[in-house]
Amino acid sequence: MPISSLTPGDLRFTLDPAQLGFADTAELLRDPLPWIGQERAETAARFGLTMEQPGYNLFVLGEVGSGRSSLLQQLMQTVAASRAVPPDLCYLNNFDTPERPRALRMPAGQGRQLRQLMAALVKSLQVEVPKRLEGQEFKSGSERIEKAYLAQEAVAYAELTGFAEQRHFALRREDGHLVFTLRGEDGQALTEKEAAELPRERRAEFDRAEHELHGEINRFLEKTGAMERVMNEARAELRREVVRPMLEHELQAIRVGLKKQIKDSVKLGVWLDEVERDVLENVELFEVFEPDDESRREALEATLARYRVNLVVDNEALSGAPVIVENNPLFRALFGSIEYQAENDVLVTDFSRIRAGSLLKAHGGFLMLHLRDLVADPLVWEKLRRFLRNGRLQIEEPGTMSSSMGAVSLEPQAVDVDVKIVLIGAVEHFYELQEGDPEFARHFRVKVDFADSFIATEATRRATGIFVAQACRRLALPHFSAAAVARLVEETHREADDQTRQSAIFARTEALVTESAALCHAGLVGVAEVEAALAARTARHDAVAERLRESVAEGDRLITLQGSRVGQINALTQIDLGDTRFGFPVRVTARTFAGHQGVVNIEREVELSGPIHDKGVLILASYLSALFGQLAPLALSGSIVFEQEYNGVEGDSASCAELYVLLSSLSGLPLRQGIAVTGAVNQHGEVLPVGGLNEKIEGWFRVCERAGLDGSHAVLIPERNRRHLMLDRDVVDAVSRGLFQVHAVAHVLDGIELLTGNPAGGPEVADSVLARAGQTLRDYRQACRRFGRRAGR
Repeated sequence: MPISSLTPGDLRFTLDPAQLGFADTAELLRDPLPWIGQERAETAARFGLTMEQPGYNLFVLGEVGSGRSSLLQQLMQTVAASRAVPPDLCYLNNFDTPERPRALRMPAGQGRQLRQLMAALVKSLQVEVPKRLEGQEFKSGSERIEKAYLAQEAVAYAELTGFAEQRHFALRREDGHLVFTLRGEDGQALTEKEAAELPRERRAEFDRAEHELHGEINRFLEKTGAMERVMNEARAELRREVVRPMLEHELQAIRVGLKKQIKDSVKLGVWLDEVERDVLENVELFEVFEPDDESRREALEATLARYRVNLVVDNEALSGAPVIVENNPLFRALFGSIEYQAENDVLVTDFSRIRAGSLLKAHGGFLMLHLRDLVADPLVWEKLRRFLRNGRLQIEEPGTMSSSMGAVSLEPQAVDVDVKIVLIGAVEHFYELQEGDPEFARHFRVKVDFADSFIATEATRRATGIFVAQACRRLALPHFSAAAVARLVEETHREADDQTRQSAIFARTEALVTESAALCHAGLVGVAEVEAALAARTARHDAVAERLRESVAEGDRLITLQGSRVGQINALTQIDLGDTRFGFPVRVTARTFAGHQGVVNIEREVELSGPIHDKGVLILASYLSALFGQLAPLALSGSIVFEQEYNGVEGDSASCAELYVLLSSLSGLPLRQGIAVTGAVNQHGEVLPVGGLNEKIEGWFRVCERAGLDGSHAVLIPERNRRHLMLDRDVVDAVSRGLFQVHAVAHVLDGIELLTGNPAGGPEVADSVLARAGQTLRDYRQACRRFGRRAGR
């Protein structure tokens, strides 16, 4: 196939604004934004989000800026709106084992209602219970109980007094104690001296009587203690009886107010019964006490705190299922936490300090996470794996295990969590996960693969206009004319390096929309503003490329732009700095000698060559051997080098250029230095497409333009790269004026004809490139044979 000289129309795709079907983007505001070019991803996402079975979580693949996060969020919101609102989640005090708080799920909104009702109950208890304990009913009953106790106690005391008198002792009460004294025959109390002067037998008799009286006093105290306990229990029961009707009424009101319960209704009923029992057991704390009685106040507050409701998930404001995007999935933020407070060098906590994380909040809905954030913390990653395995979440606080202070342990009841996880990650992360963690990967059975480019159609170009319209509305920017949108569409083709495909990385388009709108001072944003924004962006990032072009102009880098040279050519390379890409020429030279080393890649010898470049050199060496098969084995030693390249070489896009310099060195025919070459070659001599084509051509064009275009400058590219051309308009303009040419070649031998001006021919065609090279190889063989004979003698 002969060489093609491309016309200006071949060098870029140009969109007629009239084909878009609108005058400006304000007309498109009512149109819904489609998933532009992502139909496969949309279908997969809808399937995964609507699949109810476990294990069908979503793994979203795609480049940053492809809309994978924003589009999934929109779709999650849409699907969530059709789902029922999930229940609230509360944690309640466990009266039997406080270190294990109970979890309670309630219909959405009723968690807040329960919290309010229990708060109202606490206030009511603080007001009504003291009032009832101060009321006439309780006072009358208490007086009856005390009167009965005093009557029983008086009888027992009279019996004790009679017992003492029979043994000549007088008994009296003094400061709450029982005091007895010995009396004489006359009934008068004896002094210690008089008691000591009594006869021994009489003293012994009194000692026995005193011992008996001590025993009787102890029995009296036991009897009255039991009476007092009965009295106190009667009073306690009276308190309960006085308070119980009010308490039952309040709790019944709560039960009636929350009768729309789901599966946890029994659990709530049991807990309310326990609240009633606990209030009645501690009802004496509600009695009026002195303001300075700190211990009573603290005891009452601690008791009332047990009746609070810790509403950790409140879904009252939702109208559908929740959609949570967790951009900071720390352990506490994702799985929940337990707050602790230091008291007397001990970390203490209770059920009211339990906090929900994103997983609990997303119950019944969707949770979006980014894989890179998860794998950065091994604790988070392992906990998530365990959760996916059983679907139950146990809130814990791992930090307390390593704390230097003692901590009160708390183990909240684990809860079942039904959540659809949407995991955002790169393609390589997905396959690493598939291979390295099959168990985890089985929980993400839906792959949502966002393409980085798509086939351009009228529909996708109009959809791009809708995207611009909605970006303008969202960012409060002026709208764009159809011509400006057409220029934006052309730029998406440039980003995809394809005249038939658009880039799916719409974050770049949105950035260009923003920058173009910033240059518009009134009316619609037009083509001039878009072109100015592109030029400004290039100027901001072009410092490195400009310095390299200056180095050529100043003679520091040896790039020959005129004439012809043997064994020397200008190849094209792309430099990617992350924020910008640009092309630049590099001189490739070759020298050939008689020998048996074959083709030597000098970059490889000094470890400046990557594996793909090494492969390209080996392929061209194989093709060279096949080309001169009649002379095999070749008596050739040849060296190839990238001149003034010290940072390493990778890629095979220079293999055509390397082959050309070898053939030039072998044939002695000079190569045109005004033509730069890019393209890979296979073992059959077919020229293969390469990447970064537009940047490479433009990089060469800028160097030639700086030196002065005179019509001799051109670039030779693979024929299979024609549809990838989206060159800048100044390059297209130079081609239209005959100052620059772009040639396309399908076979490597066609390119050598353009570069040398001689036919490629064949080894047997006189004066052809291959015939000259073949003759040189024959001369090398003869030289090697002569050297071998001399060495043998």
